[in-house]
Amino acid sequence: MDTKTLPPIRDFWQNTVQEKDWKKALNSLIASLRKELVFDNLAIYMLGESGHTMEVAYARAIGREKQAGADAAWGENIAVQVLEQDKIVIQTPQNENSETTRIREPYLIGLPLNASGKLIGALLFVRFGGPLYTKEQIHLASMAASIVSYIFEKRALHETIAQLEAVQRQMRLQDDFVSTMSHELRTPLGFIKGYSTTLLREDTTWDEETQREFLTIIDEETDHLTELIQNILESARLQSKTIKMNIQPLRLDALIRDVITRISAHYTTLKTTFSSECSTPILGDSTRLAQVFENLFSNAVKYAPKAKIAITVKPIEDHVEVVFADTGPGVPTKHLPYIFDRFYRVPGHTGRTGTGLGLFICKRIIQAHHGKIWAESRPQEGTTFFIHLPYHLNNSG
Repeated sequence: MDTKTLPPIRDFWQNTVQEKDWKKALNSLIASLRKELVFDNLAIYMLGESGHTMEVAYARAIGREKQAGADAAWGENIAVQVLEQDKIVIQTPQNENSETTRIREPYLIGLPLNASGKLIGALLFVRFGGPLYTKEQIHLASMAASIVSYIFEKRALHETIAQLEAVQRQMRLQDDFVSTMSHELRTPLGFIKGYSTTLLREDTTWDEETQREFLTIIDEETDHLTELIQNILESARLQSKTIKMNIQPLRLDALIRDVITRISAHYTTLKTTFSSECSTPILGDSTRLAQVFENLFSNAVKYAPKAKIAITVKPIEDHVEVVFADTGPGVPTKHLPYIFDRFYRVPGHTGRTGTGLGLFICKRIIQAHHGKIWAESRPQEGTTFFIHLPYHLNNSG
């Protein structure tokens, strides 16, 4: 091997190992590689999971004929040969002086990509108008193919790790959920059983005021128990996408005002402001959308008691934006990406109970309306929820 190729290969490898993002690693590799190996287009074809199909995972047109649209410009046919033969394939135009050939039959070199002893794809270098690839350049291209293989093997490993971490997180959440629900269900059941047993005692009598107090507690705990069970069933149906939406035209501003009226009657000290710049109807299920805002209020009351809540509605192009902001303690940054996950509860909120289903239900309902919901938060400055809902479901992405 020509020792002149060692410095660039060493630089390529160092740049690749240091870069965590696979696309940035490829861009860095190509920028360095092109100083040593002239090429106009580069394409990477990866085998599908079945091993019988291939797709373009990465492509760059960086040299002459950037606008060339012919299939040959990306070497698809050569890629097929490389994947079939698992070896380097080189194409040289038969008529090198023809301008038409220059575009349709460029100088191509295809190299197999292997990871862990398995063929995973093909790397294609394309030149328009030559010159021929030299032995040194072919060797350099082979070394580059090894680095590209490493990049994609590293990407696959990171994806696998991320999937395993997601599964582990979900398992932990489910374990936490079982533990939480055991506690959450026992608490209202304990109250109901305790106070009903007390009322049924034959060895004592209770005045009317005490009876009413006990019955009120039983009624409230029954409502709490019913809500818990409904949330569990709702989340299961939303998870399996078996809930049917009753889609009709509705005024979102009027719906939110109705929710605020109901919530304010229940939480008399709650301070809420509402403003709307949108009166255009949207298509949606009024019951389910009301449930979203009720859950957001419930979440605010639970985790940001005494906080002020401001809700605004305004039109933005083809959708409506709802901003639901509180002035509470906020959500720690590390927990923010997970608050819409099923069963997830932000730890550390002593005395504040929750099942980790409310925001999950909100997200699923909004997604069923082809919308988006997300949250932004700063510690001690509050949490803001953003909801985007399209006017027309059939035109939404």
